[in-house]
Parts: sequence; C-alpha cells; structure tokens
Amino acid sequence: MTASEIDPRLPKQFTGQRLVVLFFMIMIFAAAARPISDPDFWWHLRTGQYITETKSIPYIDIFSWMRFGSEWVTHEWLSEVLMYLIYRAAGFAGLIIFFALVITMAFWTTYRLCLERTGQPYIAGLVTILCAAATIPTWGVRPQMFSILFAGIFLVVLDKYCRNQKTRLVWWLIPLMVLWVNMHAGFAAGLALIGVTVVGLALDARIRQKDSVSSIFLRIRRLCLVGVLAGTAVLLNPNGLRIYSYPFETLRSPVQMRYIQEWKSPNFQDPMFLALLILIVLILCVLALSNKRPRPSEMLILIATLAATLRSARNVPFFALVAAPTFADHLWAWFSAHRKGSQKSGGLAPVLGVLVFVVLPAIVAVMSVQRAVARQPQVEAENFPVAAVDFIKSHEIPQPIYNEYHWGGYLIWKFYPQYRVFIDGRADVYGDALIEEYFTVHDGEPSWKTPIDKYKIQSVLVEPNTPLASLLRQDSSWQKVFEDQQAVIFTNTLIIE
Repeated sequence: MTASEIDPRLPKQFTGQRLVVLFFMIMIFAAAARPISDPDFWWHLRTGQYITETKSIPYIDIFSWMRFGSEWVTHEWLSEVLMYLIYRAAGFAGLIIFFALVITMAFWTTYRLCLERTGQPYIAGLVTILCAAATIPTWGVRPQMFSILFAGIFLVVLDKYCRNQKTRLVWWLIPLMVLWVNMHAGFAAGLALIGVTVVGLALDARIRQKDSVSSIFLRIRRLCLVGVLAGTAVLLNPNGLRIYSYPFETLRSPVQMRYIQEWKSPNFQDPMFLALLILIVLILCVLALSNKRPRPSEMLILIATLAATLRSARNVPFFALVAAPTFADHLWAWFSAHRKGSQKSGGLAPVLGVLVFVVLPAIVAVMSVQRAVARQPQVEAENFPVAAVDFIKSHEIPQPIYNEYHWGGYLIWKFYPQYRVFIDGRADVYGDALIEEYFTVHDGEPSWKTPIDKYKIQSVLVEPNTPLASLLRQDSSWQKVFEDQQAVIFTNTLIIE
C-alpha cells in the first residue's frame, strides 16, 4: 500500500518509494554542500575569467614565471568558463549549490541503476549512500565532478545495452563524449568503460552462453562502432590530437604520483578512507555469500576499477559507481535467500512520511548550504595566505616570488596579471624536473640555494614551519618582512644582477 492509497488527497509524487529517493538524494546534496577548499579551484576560476573576457583559450602558460610561454593543455576550459559564469552571477553560494547538485545527479543515476537491478528502494538507497560516502574525499567545486557525472550516465546507458534494453541509447554516448572531453580529462575513463564493456559482453557470451564467434560479434558490433566514433569525437576539442596523449602523460609521471596527494594510493589508516575500506570489504563478502553467480563482465569491470582505485585515490569514484549496482544486486539476492516469510512493508503514513523523508532533510540541506557559505571566508583564511597576500599588494614585494605549491592557484586568482607564480597545481605544465627542484628548495635539501640563484628569486612566501623558512631565518642575505600563523615572507637583501 502506497502513501497515496492511504490518503487519496496526497499527490502521487508522495509515494513511499519516491519519498525514500528524495531522502537519499537530499542527504547526498547536504553532504556535498561544503565550503570551497580545493587549492586548484582558484586558478580554474581565473582561467574561466580569462577565457570569458578574452574570448580565447590559452594554449601556453600565462600564469607562471618559470614556464611562461610553454605548452598548456587547457583540457578543462568549458568547466572553467562555467565555474566563472556561476561565480559572477551567484558567487560562492552558487558554486557550492551547483556542484552539490552535480554530485547528487551522479549518484541519482547510480541509485536508478541499483533500483533497476533489485526493485528495492531501501537496498538501492543504502548501497548508493555507502558508495557516495566512499567518494567524499574527492568531492568539491572542481571539474573532476563532471567526470563522476558523465561516468554515472555512461554506466546507465551501457547497462541498458548489456541487458538488451534501449540499445539505440548508446549512440548518445558520442555527443556526451564531445561534452566530456571539453570539461575534464577524465573522458579517458568513458572510453575505458566502453572498451571494458565490449570485452565483458564477449566473455559473458563465450563463457556462460557458449555462443559462436559470429554471434558474439553481432552482439558487440554496435557498441564497438560507438566506441570508435566516441574515440574519434574526442578530436572535437581545442587541443586536437594532443588530448589523446595528455591523460597518459599524467599517469606516467612518477613525481606527480609521489608528491600529489590525490594521485597516491588510498591510505586506509586515514579516517577519510574508512567508507572506502568498508565498501571493499562488504562487496567482497556479499559476492562470496550470495547464491547468485556474478557474470564475468561484472567481475572484469569491478576488478579493473578496484585496481585503479588501489593505485590512485583519484579513481575511487569510478570504482564506487561500478560497484554499486553489483553490490545491490547480490546483497538483495543474499537477503532474499535468508529472510523469513514474504511480508510486504506497509506504506508510510503520508504526513509523517513527507515530514521525515522530505521536509526535515530539505531543512538540513538548506542549513548545510548556509553554513558552507558562511564558513567560506574562514576556510579561505585557514587554508590560504590571506593576510600575506594583502601585505604583498600593499608593499609591492619584489618578484619572482617562490611560493608554496598548494598556494599557487590562490595567488593566481589574487595577483594575476600583476604577479606571476613560481608554481601552482598545474603539475603537467611544470614537469617533473621543475617540481623536483621546487621540493629541493622547499625541503631545505643541501642544494636548496641552487634553484634560488638559478631562477633569481627575490621573495619567498611559504608556511612558517617549513624547512626553507628555518634556513632563511638564519641566512643574513634574507630578511623577514611579514609573518603570521599562516605564512611568512622573506625578501632577498642582495641585488641580483
């Protein structure tokens, strides 16, 4: 019995199942509505402003001293323009709300996929919430959120194709790929999902159904053609052929893997990866206990995305999106085999249901947005050198300025074009050699002065407790001109010819 059957005066939208969907989605939205703390956000915002105002996409670096004029693959240009336009129209509040909605939409697609597999809104919702929780460390106002959304959509379309439902829908993956490639370099995951699905379908047909090679080809040929056309559609971006090699260059960079936190393997001793650890353990247990045998294609894509996740925390969302429907399907199979009786749950009391599943969560979501917006100045002050930036502007500190890596984006937003940075989060622009030099200086290694002299650094802006700061305090050729809890500024007392 549904809520509308209990009280016919209630709209059909307030059925028990839809209330549950609203509850889970509002909870995800509330969790995603958080202050902006991503250090790369600021240079994304400045890039969006530059493209909007100049009506041109930069192909060379314009923000740094060290790599000015060198190649810059601006692969996120469309996301950056969108971010700037939202910021210009609605400020930080607009960005927080918009990206919370993007994340919510991504997991709504996952919920729908889980629901189609099980027909059980509670099972689908709980699995979706757990999978969403596992990805929380990657959330933020950043272009990567679009890759999560596109991956979710791709998985829904591919799942329908695999189950012989709406197979013509796969043609939509081609225009979606055009949009994806201009919003984030995660488009490579979309091509990988198509490829793995093709291989998985072939394995299912051969291993489980013992189909002939010709019948297997008939089954996968449309998807193969879509994959080829989607791969060709990638060319419809400002960087042309160059975009094909870009994702692989990042993956092959040992320096980025060693120094950049999100490219490292998940540290399961860190509490923020607890939900991921629980998800991995539970899905392995459910697969072992379920009386339903997983398809080879399921195991293939699950293992592939899990391996990618264990290699780099950045890939956690892809694993979570892939794992959710398989987890829900086998969890329901196990539960069905062990539950007693076949009693159906009654409908929710309509007024109470609307209150508990819609009104109260909506209030929580609104409060989350308000709190996030209110805390934005505090979060900015806690994570970035706000007072030091004001000091540099008012005292016209000499440049080039050596700066903290994770402050580079903020300095670009605050200073460009008056000042250029030493380094920022665009690791691909700087390359492994320069990043290594940066850490040689930052960590106070024996040769730390060599890059300082090489690049004729006039000022240094770093955190007060860094090894470099300790060395400069003892060096008579450097003078401390500003310090607070967040940052310290040194200037070179020698004239550099």
